[in-house]
Amino acid sequence: MSKLNELQAYLVTNEIDAAFITTPDNVFYFSNFNSDPHERLLGVMLFKDAEPFLICPKMEMPDVIAAGWQYEVVGHEDTENAWDIVTKTVATRNTPFQKLAIEKAHLTVERFEAIQERFENIVFVGIDEKINAMRIYKSEEELVKMRKAAELADYAIQVGCDAITEGKTEMEVLNEIESAIKAKGYAMSFDTMVLAGEKAASPHGTPGDRKIQQGDLILFDLGVIYEGYCSDITRTVAFGQPGEEQIKIYNTVRAANENAIAAVKPGVRAMDLDKIARDTIADAGYGEYFTHRLGHGLGISVHEFPSINGSNEMVLNEGTVFTIEPGVYKTNVAGVRIEDDVVVTSTGVEILTKFTKELVIL
Repeated sequence: MSKLNELQAYLVTNEIDAAFITTPDNVFYFSNFNSDPHERLLGVMLFKDAEPFLICPKMEMPDVIAAGWQYEVVGHEDTENAWDIVTKTVATRNTPFQKLAIEKAHLTVERFEAIQERFENIVFVGIDEKINAMRIYKSEEELVKMRKAAELADYAIQVGCDAITEGKTEMEVLNEIESAIKAKGYAMSFDTMVLAGEKAASPHGTPGDRKIQQGDLILFDLGVIYEGYCSDITRTVAFGQPGEEQIKIYNTVRAANENAIAAVKPGVRAMDLDKIARDTIADAGYGEYFTHRLGHGLGISVHEFPSINGSNEMVLNEGTVFTIEPGVYKTNVAGVRIEDDVVVTSTGVEILTKFTKELVIL
């Protein structure tokens, strides 16, 4: 069953007349058309008993067809009101339009009101949960792409390690990583992080002109997009011989990462994985310095459903891809995070990211 057919069956079962999908990542998921429309309207309108259509900026209509979309495409120019075009196209379907499923986590109030104004007595329901349930399972075709994205992320970490020299800034190293990926024809899946020394103790720090010095731990956090699918890896390396406590923190984080990965299998709960990693770090005396969840879902979006945190009772099953990324951030001592992308298999786990977790000393 195709993705569109599965969602259409859901509409029929739940007596929902139509669904309007506007998140660019979800539009890609259902249409294979990948676009960042900025403020312009992009969406797939799916009906329970009529042919769907895709609306996009008129200049992108040829790209939609080239991507393989086989149904109607309607375009809007910048001088036109896109909602008027939506209204007219819906009218051509001659089908009930009183109950509409929307992505509540994405649709803005402005767009919500625009729909209300054009369709009388409309009832809105959420479609987010259903789409999350579909996207959480990765097919073998999707996994092939994610393995390649992870391979490129491993390569990018190696480029970063090779670029490190004393006196070079974080941004200079970062630029070498991104240039190498761009030279291969790919793009990063989020803003690359290269954080040195004391800056590595900020989980979401901002790279800058901080120069690399002997004794620094250097944290890389990066990802690459391959055919619409993201990777996300973190490695922490040392420039020169690290101190005793830095080594202890590194080994603690590595143990937390590996202990949690070892527990991945069908039927494990997200919260159980978080607890395994958190207990490992707490037992070593660094519990207060692990300040974020263990990980997050991964796929078309670099952060997607589910959240791997200590309160999520969700059972993880075969085909689910997510990150495992414990960290310890002790100010003026060390910032260490080690992150891998993993997929639940029928018997356990496959680790997609393969760059060594031995402490690399440059």
